[in-house]
This record gives sequence, structure tokens and C-alpha cells, in this order.
Amino acid sequence: MDNKAFDSRRIAEGYAKRPWLHKSVMDMLRKDLGLADDHRFKNGLDVGCGAGLSTKALRLICDKVTGTDIADAMVEVCKEQYTAAEGYFFYVSGAEEVATPTEKYDIVTAAGMVNWVDEKRFLEAMKRVTSDDGLVVIYDFGITDKMVGNPAYTKWYNEEYLKRFPKPPRKENKWGEAEMIPGFFIEKQTDYEMEYAFSPDAFVDFMMIQSNVNAKVESGEVNESAAREWMRKSLEPIFGSNEKQLVFYGYSWYIRRG
Repeated sequence: MDNKAFDSRRIAEGYAKRPWLHKSVMDMLRKDLGLADDHRFKNGLDVGCGAGLSTKALRLICDKVTGTDIADAMVEVCKEQYTAAEGYFFYVSGAEEVATPTEKYDIVTAAGMVNWVDEKRFLEAMKRVTSDDGLVVIYDFGITDKMVGNPAYTKWYNEEYLKRFPKPPRKENKWGEAEMIPGFFIEKQTDYEMEYAFSPDAFVDFMMIQSNVNAKVESGEVNESAAREWMRKSLEPIFGSNEKQLVFYGYSWYIRRG
């Protein structure tokens, strides 16, 4: 996994301000698995924790959590944000090289990072660090071309944004039983949509740390200030000065050790 695209203070600080939709994913986890509202896991691992929002969500259903990320800048921001709070620990590591804990993890979450890993090596690492009957939850969500009640946004997204900032190539295969190794099976896979309200400025901030924009900025092809100004001006007729509801697509894959 190449961490260069994400290992910058600018990206890490931006990730810390992303929409906290991870909490809704944990709510759906309880529903998908039929868990009681008060069910708690003992020890959780959040692989590819980014700036810690996914770790914060995992902590809602865990007594203690560990977050790991390959990018030093991400872990630095996590430590600044969360290590004063009880039950958090962070360290730098690739997803396939996480350390074997003294107490095995009964749940592992991996949010928005499996596109960058070697599937078999990742699952071998998970087998090494999880307890018997442990759960690995792979999930992600991303912005779509839909704004509630506003088709002008869809036109902007597809005809202006994606042409200026095309999606960088990456693996996007849905894991199936063929990707499993002995000792793991897919218990359930779900897809869903979520909505989130953005002010115009908050939406521009969010779009500026998307991989589409980040790839252009970090490569030097596009100036960050120029990209932000184009985003602000082109979205002004769509947003006006009001908050708008944007639609996110998401998925969760529940992989059980057993």
C-alpha cells in the first residue's frame, strides 16, 4: 500500500473534519448482526484509521480500541485528538503488518482502505490478531452524484467535476468467498445510502480532500487555491447560501473467523 498520497498534514487535518457517518455504520452493524443495543465488544482494532473518525465510531461499541495507519501524519493527528481520552491507542503500521496483540481483538474494522491492500496478506494478518469467532468489518462510503431535490448538482458532478478531477485508478472489486482464506467466511454483505447536510463552505472543504482532487494537487498538476476557488464559484449557483442534503453510497462486509 502506497501511503504517499495520504501522508501529509493537509490531508490528515482535512480527514479529521470529514462527516462522521462512521457512527451510522456502527448503528447499522448492530442491526445487520442482530446485536442488542447494549452489546459491547471487549477489544477492537481499526485498521487504516485515517484521522481517527472510524476509531471514534468503533469506540462506541468497544471497551477499548487500537487504531493503526500507514501514514505518520494521520497517526500524529489521531494522537493529538484522542489519546487523552480513555480507551484509545494508536500506532503506525501497514494493514498487512499490524502487531500481534497480547489480547486478541474480537472485532476489527477497516474503513475505506481495502482498495489499497493485498487481500490474502491482509486476511492472514487478521487471522493472526483476531480471537476465535472474531469479526472483521470492511466498510466504506463515498459521495455520489445526488443532492436531494437538486438535479443541477448531478449535472455539475458528472459534467464538470469528474472531467476536471477524474477518479484515480484503484481496485474496486467486491470481495467474495474466492477472496477468503481458510478460517474466514463472509457472514453478510449490505449496501445502503446515507444523507448528510453540508453548508457551501463545508462541502468545498470536503471535496478538496477527495482522492480525485488530492491526486491532482499532490502531483502539482493543479494549484490548491485555484482548485478551491473553482469549486466555490462553480457550486455557488447550486448551493446558494443554504445547507443542502448530499447522498452517500456505502457498503459493509461482515467477515467472521470460524
